[in-house]
Amino acid sequence: MRRITLSLLSILAIVVSSCVKKEKPIDVSTEDLHHSIDEVVEVMIHDIFSPPVASRIFVYPNIAAYEIIALEDPNYQSMVGKVKDLKPIPEPENPEAINYQVAAIITHNELSKSLIFSENRIEEFQDSLYSSWKEINEREFEASKVYADKVIHHIKAWMDKDNYKQTRTMPKFTVISEDPARWQPTPPSYMDGLEPHWDKIRTLVIDSASQYRPLPPPEFSMEKDSEFYKQVIEVYNESNRITAEGDSSEGIEIAQFWDCNPYVSVTRGHLMFATKKISPGAHWIGIAKIASRKDNADFSKTLFAYTKTAIGIFDGFISCWDEKYRSNLIRPETVINRYIDENWKPILQTPPFPEYSSGHSVVSGASATILTSIFGDNFAFEDDTELPFGIPVRSFSSFNQAAEEAAVSRMYGGIHYSAAIEEGLVQGISVGEHVINRMQGINNQKVVVEK
Repeated sequence: MRRITLSLLSILAIVVSSCVKKEKPIDVSTEDLHHSIDEVVEVMIHDIFSPPVASRIFVYPNIAAYEIIALEDPNYQSMVGKVKDLKPIPEPENPEAINYQVAAIITHNELSKSLIFSENRIEEFQDSLYSSWKEINEREFEASKVYADKVIHHIKAWMDKDNYKQTRTMPKFTVISEDPARWQPTPPSYMDGLEPHWDKIRTLVIDSASQYRPLPPPEFSMEKDSEFYKQVIEVYNESNRITAEGDSSEGIEIAQFWDCNPYVSVTRGHLMFATKKISPGAHWIGIAKIASRKDNADFSKTLFAYTKTAIGIFDGFISCWDEKYRSNLIRPETVINRYIDENWKPILQTPPFPEYSSGHSVVSGASATILTSIFGDNFAFEDDTELPFGIPVRSFSSFNQAAEEAAVSRMYGGIHYSAAIEEGLVQGISVGEHVINRMQGINNQKVVVEK
């Protein structure tokens, strides 16, 4: 009788086991990563973050996600020892139970959510994505989420020591000097100078905010034989030339394509409102996405490209803002209206901070240098980043060509002198090269860069 009972129990166990649905591993696609970053960009546009603050929102979630992937993928190593003050993330207690890519995206989403205002927008995307993963393998998802929460706690503790919170309570940038070379708020909003203390934010890779301090700008002088005056007239004449060409002007097309000013104010009668756009850093994050897709990069390489580019953008803004509030140079719009033509307006709205050096030039130089190190030189691509804003696609033969066009766009737009453009590009390339040199050895996939 006992043998019969045992046999029946064995048969019953087999039947029950066969009825249980077998869970398969969650297959995370590279597009899931792209979509996660796209959602963050959309929220950043909605919430209108300044370019420097936007760079901070990009960099920490990407680093956190990358560190998780580096635990599993032998082609990529941790950035600990390469990135300032970063300590090893916690090791998973049960590595076989988690999906590292799921954990990476959860970490990226949750950290991003903690850095923006409109959390509900990311939550809507999360709910849809997470539900689909749970349907595939709920146990794997939950284990991955538990691990992601530990990494999030770890990275937040590191992130909170970058001096950002302290800079929120520092005094505003006020104009009290009679120095004619000093920056003045510009129309139509006449906003205070943005982020005057950004040089106090902890850098991630470069040694200090002033490490790649550019040459000083030309000395302010309205004497017609002075270098400064020549550069003022260059902006004025170039703007008038391309304006005369009208809608057919490539200069206007280039200026508008690289505008990337999240603070554009529109005045209609007594009504003033903002038109929302991406920041310069977001444009280059978009280019990293375009390159990853064209290269058919896998999940790890795509995340590596996003992360390394985000680090260059972050340190680039710190380097640039350090110079902006040191040289504190007046914008072309103020000079031209005061001394040359009171009715002149730049093609682009002047951003609310000092002129030198050009943030677009610095960030573009850094990003292009880093992306070239990952995908190679002469990497042609179609840049459709601005399509959501009604601006057509532009084609580039390389990242460096795109950076050079982004830099000169500030001249066409009437918001920078040539010194800020040229020296800013050199400054950004220096930051990018520093990131590359510092990051040597963290990935085993080598790219031969054509010279």
